[in-house]
Amino acid sequence: MRTVLAAKLLLPWVWGLVWALPASAANPAPSAATGSDAACPAILQHTFARLQDEKPQSLCQYKGKVLLVVNTASYCGFTGQYKGLEGLHARYKDQGLVVLGFPSNDFSQETGNNQQIADFCENTFGVKFPMFAKSSVSGAQASPFYKQLAQMSGQTPRWNFYKYVINRKGELVGSYSSMTGPDDKALLKTLQRELAAP
Repeated sequence: MRTVLAAKLLLPWVWGLVWALPASAANPAPSAATGSDAACPAILQHTFARLQDEKPQSLCQYKGKVLLVVNTASYCGFTGQYKGLEGLHARYKDQGLVVLGFPSNDFSQETGNNQQIADFCENTFGVKFPMFAKSSVSGAQASPFYKQLAQMSGQTPRWNFYKYVINRKGELVGSYSSMTGPDDKALLKTLQRELAAP
């Protein structure tokens, strides 16, 4: 009898505790990593050091944008494309285009360190689009991001200034050789089509 009475007296107190718990304690939210991974396309789930200060940058910050991914070099016959790439970035950034530059010495034409590359790009071509620390873009040493791009497209960069286009959904929708300049009609058509898409 005493046990039943004690249980009846304790029951309101226990229920009071349950109702006082915050909703998050009663129903734990998914971890931040799980939430961000689900919202970020697989192709963007990579982190690179920023060229200027080598601070880690997640590519997930560009989800929902149209991306033009380019491997670059400072001492190449195509280095002048920096000017056109910056022009594209400036012209279409308000519509959602982001040019992403990945300096690489895979073809022996990017011998400087990250600070030298950053200074060269800014001082020579006024580059403002995001650029990342020097990394490998082809072969066994390629970064996981570039390995994924190669797998999706069936093409690895054969030279500097190879280009990939990723749409707002994180889908690879085009790849273009180094010979394709930033003002190429086919490239522009692809970019404009993807920028017009929701």
